[in-house]
Amino acid sequence: MKTATVIRVVLASMLILCANAGRAAADRARWRAATQEELRRVIPARAPVIKENIETEFRTASGVTDGRGRFIAGVVMITAGYSAEGQYSHFFITQAPLRVGDVDLQPGQYVFGYKRVDDDRIHLSFYRASSGDPVGEADARKSAKGHAVRSLLITPPFGGRATIQIGRFLLEYRVAD
Repeated sequence: MKTATVIRVVLASMLILCANAGRAAADRARWRAATQEELRRVIPARAPVIKENIETEFRTASGVTDGRGRFIAGVVMITAGYSAEGQYSHFFITQAPLRVGDVDLQPGQYVFGYKRVDDDRIHLSFYRASSGDPVGEADARKSAKGHAVRSLLITPPFGGRATIQIGRFLLEYRVAD
């Protein structure tokens, strides 16, 4: 009888642990597209880049939220006349650790620029917005599907994976937590 009781206690404990693990997974972030109002609270009208405040083009803003105050968002900057012209084109904010291509981005503000490599690929370079220090590089590939051309589109992660679309090119990212 004692063995049966121990088995019941172990099974009950395992059921509780499994239920809590399922609840923890459900409590994890459920990312969704951010609304325009939410993006207005996160995207600055002027992006702080090194020692300049570069105007952003809000109509190009895109982002996602976990519904608990964390955002991944970006916007095209109007760099004409700024030192960033030709080097950076987008302002990018993440409030969750990300893996973008082969680049690890900790929560913070970044800028990136890109150069076309060939018809099927662009090469992106990421920098810290505050200092301009390089963070890493990644390649985006031309979408095989007939995606609409967008200045910037950040899709919500599903199963931890998502994409950043720049024009016709897609760059995969993963939420690291």
